[in-house]
Amino acid sequence: MIKTQLLHQDSLYIGRFTAMASPCELLMETGDAELAQTLLEIAATEAWRIQQKFSRYERDNSVWAINNSQGNLLTPDAETALLLNFADQCYQLSDGLFDITSGSLGRAWKFDGSANIPAQSTIDEALQFVGWDKVIWQKGELQLPAGMQIDFGGIGKEYAVDRCLLLLREHAKIPLLVNFGGDLAVTGARLNGSPWTVGIERPDADLQADYLLEIASGALATSGDSRRFLMANNIRYSHILNPFTGWPIQQAPRSITVAGSSCIQAGMLATFGLLHGKAAETFLEEQGVTYWCLR
Repeated sequence: MIKTQLLHQDSLYIGRFTAMASPCELLMETGDAELAQTLLEIAATEAWRIQQKFSRYERDNSVWAINNSQGNLLTPDAETALLLNFADQCYQLSDGLFDITSGSLGRAWKFDGSANIPAQSTIDEALQFVGWDKVIWQKGELQLPAGMQIDFGGIGKEYAVDRCLLLLREHAKIPLLVNFGGDLAVTGARLNGSPWTVGIERPDADLQADYLLEIASGALATSGDSRRFLMANNIRYSHILNPFTGWPIQQAPRSITVAGSSCIQAGMLATFGLLHGKAAETFLEEQGVTYWCLR
């Protein structure tokens, strides 16, 4: 089975692989095929490492150890602590709307495109295991109450983009674009000084773009519900859940794309925007960021 694929197109080498349930792409402006292959392997190896370490669907990794700690005190490694600190910052900045323990609501909700809305009693039961404020995280030590779980899914892919770009910059001084499932970052402009051109996918229409954007520095991240939702009584229920009520956020945009200095920063703001529902645009305007909303 081929794990990575390297193609040559015009002045670019294009590397492709799959990680974190997403198509991953690396655009490299170089004529050196050997260098391009090396960079592709570096990016893929790092993405797979992060997936293995932080996916809640893997066993015997950092997240598994935390979620199965049964209330015992743990001392996470430095990289896990970095993500926990960022998650804590997101929780504080969002007034509790961004909560990495809200993955426990997955016990109630299955966003498979069906019309299966869970009973309120099922949601209430799951809500007992939600709340970052119930977690003790201080001085590098973590205590997660028994039955609760954490999920880095809201920041993991964006973190992987930033990590891969950092590693690639250390190995080559060429124009690069790292794109993991629509979350992307660039090293800078292309060799001729022009920006990279990327598209924002239209919800429910694979490979069709509503916007073509130009990016010469920084990152773009998109959050939305195009693939994970329920449809019942002509109401679309997004997978973006309110950790206080246990129900999907109401009247949120179908997708939000935000430009930022890093992919993890842009992803945080895009998700924050969705969590503000009908007030998403107002929130993003207040942050002074460049964004695109599709409703």
